Amino acid sequence: MVDFLYNIDVSIFYLLNQTISNPLFDNFFPYITNVKSWYLVYIIFWLILIFKSGRIGKISAILIILVIALSDQISSHLLKNLFERVRPCNVLEDVNLLISCSKSYSMPSSHAVNNFAAAIFFSKLFPKYKLPLIIVAVVMALSRPIVGVHYFSDIFVGAIVGIIIGYLMSILALKIDGLIEHRLKLRKQ
Repeated sequence: MVDFLYNIDVSIFYLLNQTISNPLFDNFFPYITNVKSWYLVYIIFWLILIFKSGRIGKISAILIILVIALSDQISSHLLKNLFERVRPCNVLEDVNLLISCSKSYSMPSSHAVNNFAAAIFFSKLFPKYKLPLIIVAVVMALSRPIVGVHYFSDIFVGAIVGIIIGYLMSILALKIDGLIEHRLKLRKQ
């Protein structure tokens, strides 16, 4: 059964990494998957949360730091060491490798965990932005097998872990907002 699932995973990997490969994707996805490409967007978004999004924006601006730190630590230091799965670019032949291949473990994709955690966290707090947030998380996750560094199951598991973390942290944010609201009402009495 394990071999059967692995063979499906390898087939999906090659579909994403080679079959749909083209000059546009081969230039676009290495840029998209590079976290440094997003720094300016992150900073602008964080400043908008602080200065333009009210109390829940300020709460979410603080908690998103915890969301990313938590999701990254869980994926990079706990789960990767638990699964110890070697990256496809380190074991498969004919990988269309578009970025450097890390020696770190593959399962789960930290890109998928972090992006889905952030997307679900913000989607629960700012529902009108749900669709673009989810689209960015999906594109970021899919970029990983496309550039040759993750299997599809790595991003699938990463998405599930990220969704759980994002959802739980959004509950925390709403609880904090409720506590602040309650204290403000008590002060007015």
